[in-house]
Amino acid sequence: MTKLYLVRHGETVDNANHIMQGQTPGELNDKGREQAREVAVKMAGVHIDAFVASDLWRAVETCSIIAEPHGADVITTKLLRERDWGSFTGRYIPDLKDVAWPDDIEPIDDLKARARQFIDFIREKFPDKTVLAVGHGIVNKAIQSVYYNKEMKDIAPMHNAEVRELML
Repeated sequence: MTKLYLVRHGETVDNANHIMQGQTPGELNDKGREQAREVAVKMAGVHIDAFVASDLWRAVETCSIIAEPHGADVITTKLLRERDWGSFTGRYIPDLKDVAWPDDIEPIDDLKARARQFIDFIREKFPDKTVLAVGHGIVNKAIQSVYYNKEMKDIAPMHNAEVRELML
């Protein structure tokens, strides 16, 4: 079996300001970099065969910090990108509370299909290995939804730099 450490990126400037990031690159703030360093220390003694991240900068930076003690490179994949929030991207989240969802948001079925593709990618590329993958709040929730065969609403949200373990 493949062991997957699924991680959410560290806190970003937009997280702190409650801005919907979606598939924008994002930038870790000082707290986010410190969170990534804490995960790096926690995982430094763990054997990890591969480090994988979303291709969005906030995930790449988080994963690079975590991979540094291992002297490892980071593989990026679009499969781990955050949900595309369409025209909600860049908006102040509290302002969206009672707003009708636009048609340009990535459908949940598409997001979950991408999550399945990610799980298959990890199983096929890293059989019987240990992988640490850095993604985003909603895509990580979709991955766990597929993995546990549960509704997305039944998966607890991941905090910034939280690590969860899945056996694929």
